[in-house]
Amino acid sequence: MIELGKYQILKVCKKTDFGVYLCEPGTENSNKILLPLKEVPKDTKINDTLNVFVYKDSEDREIATTSTVPLTIGTTALLRVKEITKIGAFLEWGLLKDLLLPFKEQTYKIKEGDNVLVSLYVDKSNRLCATMKVYDYLLSDSNYQKDDMVSGFVYDKIDAFGIFVAVDNIYSALIPNHEIFCPIRLGETIQARVTNIRPDGKLTLSLRDKSYVQIDSDSEMILKLLEEEGGFLPYHDKSDSDAIKNKFRISKNAFKRAIGKLYKNGTITIENDGIRLKKNI
Repeated sequence: MIELGKYQILKVCKKTDFGVYLCEPGTENSNKILLPLKEVPKDTKINDTLNVFVYKDSEDREIATTSTVPLTIGTTALLRVKEITKIGAFLEWGLLKDLLLPFKEQTYKIKEGDNVLVSLYVDKSNRLCATMKVYDYLLSDSNYQKDDMVSGFVYDKIDAFGIFVAVDNIYSALIPNHEIFCPIRLGETIQARVTNIRPDGKLTLSLRDKSYVQIDSDSEMILKLLEEEGGFLPYHDKSDSDAIKNKFRISKNAFKRAIGKLYKNGTITIENDGIRLKKNI
């Protein structure tokens, strides 16, 4: 059976002045799909087989292409929003007919020029459409290891869990709530570190480096804030975790490690009401 949205091997059944018609090998009397003349490889003959992608043209007719398409049924890819219309958004994907992303398949507000992570499906009217609901289409068989640095696209947020990320736009990953210390926007690409690989292969990420590396930049950040605010900050190792997170965008443990380093270096004093920059610094 010839399927929309997939690459498949089809046989040349008929040649015309405007292209060739393709059919399933061994089923010459079945449905035939046009491959336009400009897409037909040179010296193509009757009974040759071609690897083609099948979609629908602007007149809703099934048509084949030998072009490389970034998205097939069940896969994910980052596509650019070309236009917003009354029925949804249209995405560029290298074909003459742009890909429809219906409003009901959008998970957050998008605009022209945005890149969106989508998967491909066939709707009830037998048309190819895109969806931003990609969680079930992401893979969990990456070769990444703990502490590897990765790049990922932020595609969803659920308050009970955290930020959902598609590493390399194809692998399933999560930044849990306890690792989120600064605003992260849906639709942005981030750099993160793999902190865990779950039994199901999905990745857990952190935006921060390993603690013994991160402590240096945390210490520098706190020192800069101290200098900007006159040498005193009303925070110490017994301050509320949320207050520390809101002020410094780091966890309380990271804050304690950083001020501990500054204290040992003789850069600050830790007092009952906060931390103070030493006057000789």
